[in-house]
Amino acid sequence: MQKGIHPKGYRPVVFKDMSVDYAFVTQSAVETSDTIEWEDGNTYPLVKLEISNMSHPFFTGKQKLLDSTGRVERFNKRYGRKTK
Repeated sequence: MQKGIHPKGYRPVVFKDMSVDYAFVTQSAVETSDTIEWEDGNTYPLVKLEISNMSHPFFTGKQKLLDSTGRVERFNKRYGRKTK
């Protein structure tokens, strides 16, 4: 193995979704310069996220459904087999 190219190892890291103020602790090898004091009184590295399962439209139920029926009909009308 080459020296100096591998991460130092797994350690507890806090991931925080900034849009909904949701945070969780998990093991990671990600490098970050930010830190946060967690509920247990310990200081952990902090990774700021733009989106997580708490803010993603698919998981929150706020996803817009597309009109797939109309799209399929238009596709078949344009490119479908010609009937005699």
